[in-house]
Amino acid sequence: MTLRQKRIVMTATALAFIFGIAPAASAMHIMEGYLPAKFCILWGIICIPFLIAGFFSIRKTLTENRRTLTLLAMAGAFVFVISSLKIPSVTGSCSHMTGTGLGAILFGPSAVSILGIIVLLFQAILLAHGGLTTLGANTFSMAIAGPFLSYGIFILCQKCKVNRRLSVFLAACLGDLFTYCITAFQLAAAYPSESGGIGASAVKFLGVFAPTQIPLAIIEGLITLLIIMALENYAKPELKALGYLKEAK
Repeated sequence: MTLRQKRIVMTATALAFIFGIAPAASAMHIMEGYLPAKFCILWGIICIPFLIAGFFSIRKTLTENRRTLTLLAMAGAFVFVISSLKIPSVTGSCSHMTGTGLGAILFGPSAVSILGIIVLLFQAILLAHGGLTTLGANTFSMAIAGPFLSYGIFILCQKCKVNRRLSVFLAACLGDLFTYCITAFQLAAAYPSESGGIGASAVKFLGVFAPTQIPLAIIEGLITLLIIMALENYAKPELKALGYLKEAK
């Protein structure tokens, strides 16, 4: 590896060590067996076209520039580590950072769907975090909906000439929050309120998520920004290859 690549690997290792130390918790994304079978199947089917698009997106990126593989691996590791830190929240779920905004900004939202489902699969099997039956629902909320919003916000901010670092922060922060809006909807759709239906149930779920998720989203935005700033110093060629620094002279 080059000196630059070694520095990136060392940074990722340090982050993994720092954020990987967490107390044990029995909470999960949406835990195994919590959703009825029809919802598990439905969310899984919805994810399929996004995953196919993600596969082709990653293949295209790596074919055009193999050097970006290091950044892709780092983005996946970041998602795994940061989303493993969980705070118990709604029964059958939890609050945690997602880490998907970083990958969405660098590689586009489609690629993150592949990174996300791999992370969720490993977490379900190795950490009992999430579940195989709820893999589709968790993938859609964390690896599809959140990243697409993050990417959309980042592109919109760039077109509006918003400072790039502020754009990164907003994209990561709001993408995290949107993930939990979708999770609240998924839980509400499966367990609607007897009096107010899905809408009332979703509001209740969001109300429970908000106290923990809003500060976590802000923290994720700041962490993502710090990583991007480090990459701007040590991985400029790779960032230019991805198009992130296309305006740099």
